[in-house]
Formats: sequence, C-alpha cells, structure tokens
Amino acid sequence: MPRAEISGEMEARYRAGLERALDSGAAVLERGGSSLDAVTAAVRALEDDPLFNAGRGAVLTRRGRAELDASIMNGRTLAAGAVAGIEHVRNPIELARRVMEKSRHVLLVGEGAEEFALEEGLVLVPNEYFRTPERERALQRALHGERTWELVAPPHGTVGAVALDEAGDLAAATSTGGTTRKRPGRVGDSPIIGAGTYAKNGVCAVSATGYGEYFIRTVAAYDVCAQMEYGRRSLADAVSTVLREKIGKLGGDGGIIAIGADGTIVMDFNTEAMFRAARDPRGQREIALCR
Repeated sequence: MPRAEISGEMEARYRAGLERALDSGAAVLERGGSSLDAVTAAVRALEDDPLFNAGRGAVLTRRGRAELDASIMNGRTLAAGAVAGIEHVRNPIELARRVMEKSRHVLLVGEGAEEFALEEGLVLVPNEYFRTPERERALQRALHGERTWELVAPPHGTVGAVALDEAGDLAAATSTGGTTRKRPGRVGDSPIIGAGTYAKNGVCAVSATGYGEYFIRTVAAYDVCAQMEYGRRSLADAVSTVLREKIGKLGGDGGIIAIGADGTIVMDFNTEAMFRAARDPRGQREIALCR
C-alpha cells in the first residue's frame, strides 16, 4: 500500500491490531511456552482481525468467496503442516498445525482438509463469516478494473509470525486469503513449505508476504535459510538478496520477516510499506507500517 494512501485513522487501527497479535505471541513466550505456540497465537489473532488478509477479512476470489491458505513449521524437528483452498475453517493456522501434529501428511487441500478439520473438532463457519464490506467493495472495484488502495484493506497481503523460545527452538507460521479477484483454486506461496514458510533450528525461521508466484519460483523462505547455513551469509544479507536480487529481478515484490538462532530480527521489504511488529526478550518493541 502506498504511504500516501495510509490515513492517520487507518494507521492507528492497524497498529492496534499488530500490537494485539504481538502481545498474544509474546505472552506465550513469557510464560515459558514454545515458539510453535507463540506463532500460532500471533497468527490466530491476525486471522480473527478483519483488517488483515487472513481468516475473517480475507480477500475474495472473482466468484466472491474466500479461499484460505496457511502453513506452520517446527524448526527443531522440521515437521510442517499446511492447508490450501479451505472455505469454512475459522482459523486456518490451527488446521495447518493439526495436519503437522495429527496426520502423516504435510499439505491438505479443499474438501479433504475440511473433512480432517471436522474429525479434529475444529470450528467451522459459513463462508460468509470471512466476508467484510471492505473486501466486497474491493472485489467489485477490481472486477471493474479500478484500483483498490484507497479502501480500508489492501487488496492483497499475508499474515505471518516467527519466534525463538527459551529452549532455542524456532518456528514460523503464515496465513492468507491470497489476492483480490484471484482465480478460484489459485494457491500462492503461503502454504508451500520452503516458499512462504520455513524454519530450522540453529539457522532461522522465515515467513513471507507478497506476490506468491515469485516466492514459489525462487523458493524464497528456504533460500534465506540456505544462504545462511551454506553460504555463511548474515540473516539481513540473505533476506535482502532474496528480495532484491532474486524476486525483484523477476519483477516481483513483497517482504520477509525472519528471526535467527541468535535472536536477530529482520523485517525487510522491497515495497513502499509492510505492516510489521517485533518484540525482544527485554520487552522492547517495534511496530511500523512504512520505512
């Protein structure tokens, strides 16, 4: 979203939402909880906030329905779970975690994923639950070829979280509704392990946002990790290289949040803005929308 289109009221609302998600995850870590629980809590908070493009408030396909994707990864075991194209699970990140912990699979899609959700007793809702007036207006404008920046919610985006706990375990989680007016059945990078999400203990945890097709083609999240592990690059250098020298040169844009095994935090992007927040063990925090 261009900086000029972010009003003072809009900025205050987004900052409040980011702060709630940040505090949800930090509270888990402060009581000795795991990084997996922390990223789950943070992403769940963003899925429940209609301002963000995940869960309630997700953007709509050209048919006017929400199709949701999510993934999660455990840096200690390299276990991962993901779901794509689901239409009735209130919190997709919870289903992705169940796939990781309660199934033999990594990725479930569509009806099969929702059948598994029913077996696991997760909350299912009508697809209308995800729709908001802002997203419906954005879809109508997009269908008529108009820009949607001036609406309250951006026309695309992703929510994600990365964390390092006191045991040294890393975790990453990502959730999205995709892009406004997307073709039904389209799946971006968010549920693709190695593209939109990756975590490995001793190296880093990564969650990405942007035009997913570019992040898939560059295996962006894993590439950040590989550059650190095998190329001995710093986390900041690895993230910048992926965003600018790989994704950027292909014509894509977006952003990456990442945390290293030493607690280093990087939140970088090659767009005008990326809504982001971070908090360290001392309680110091950063909440920002633009550069």
